[in-house]
Amino acid sequence: MSTDAATGPTADAIEDADAVEDAGADDSSQLVGEALEIGYPTTEEPVVEIDRLDLPAGEVTALVGPNGSGKSTVLKSLARQHAPDDGVVLLNGEDIDELGSKAFARRVGLLSQEHDSPGSMTAEELIYYGRYPHRGFFDAVDDDDEAAVERAIDLAGVDHLRDEEVGNLSGGQKQLIWIAMVLAQETNVLLLDEPTTYLDLHHQLRVMEVVQTLNEELGVTIGVVLHDISQAARYADNLVALKDGSIFDWGPPDEVVTDELLEEVFGVVATVGYGEEGPTIMPHHPVED
Repeated sequence: MSTDAATGPTADAIEDADAVEDAGADDSSQLVGEALEIGYPTTEEPVVEIDRLDLPAGEVTALVGPNGSGKSTVLKSLARQHAPDDGVVLLNGEDIDELGSKAFARRVGLLSQEHDSPGSMTAEELIYYGRYPHRGFFDAVDDDDEAAVERAIDLAGVDHLRDEEVGNLSGGQKQLIWIAMVLAQETNVLLLDEPTTYLDLHHQLRVMEVVQTLNEELGVTIGVVLHDISQAARYADNLVALKDGSIFDWGPPDEVVTDELLEEVFGVVATVGYGEEGPTIMPHHPVED
C-alpha cells in the first residue's frame, strides 16, 4: 500500500486517529471512482478517462478488456497504488486520500500482479504478513491475528501447505498463498489484478471459488481484473468492459456480453449464448485488421 509522507510523532498521531476512525467504520463497502483521469510520467495525455466507475457493496465486479485497455491502471488507482491526475476515489463516500495508510489497508486489500517473497519463508509466515495493518510495529501476534490467519488458511484451502517453503510451491499454490495473505487482512473490499493469469485450469477454478465464497458467505465487495471474459461472466455480478482507456459498457453479464461487444472491444467474431450460469461464448475467428 502507499505510505503517508508524515514521519515521527505526526505519523504516530495519524495512526492513532486511524484506529479510532476504523473502529466506527461502516460495514458496507462501496468503492467509486469519479471523473478519473489517470496517466503516467511517460505519457502526455491520460491513458484512462472515466466519468464514473462503481464497485457496488457486497457484489463482484469484473473489469474486462483487451491488453492496454486500462484495466490494471484503474485497479491500481482504486487501491491507492497509482494516484490519478484528476478525479477522486470514494470508499463509502469518503475520499481514500483522507485515510491513513493503515486505516485504508484495514478496509481495502489488494493482490497485484507484482509480488515476490523470500523462497525460504514458509507459507504460514507469509500469510501472517497480511496482519500488518492491525498491529503496531513492536506488537506481538495475538489471538485475533492467529484466528484471522487460520480463517484465511481455511478459506483458501491451503492448510496442507502451511509449513512448505514458498520457493518450493507451484505457481498455482503460490497464488493461493498470496490470496490467503490478503484474506488475513480481513478487509471489506478486495481488489485482485488478474489472479488467474498463468495458472492451469484447476488452480484458476480454485481461485475463483475462493472469490465466490468470500463474496457470498462474508459479503466482501470484490473488484477483479480478468482476461477470460467467459470466466468473468460466470463469477461476476457486474462487468465493466474497457476499451482504449474508457468504459465501453457496464452492467450484468447477460446484458454486457454480446456478439457486438466481442467484435468491437475484443476484435473477435463470436456467437454468444445464454445458459443457467451466464453467457457462453463460441469464438469463430479474429476480426480482420
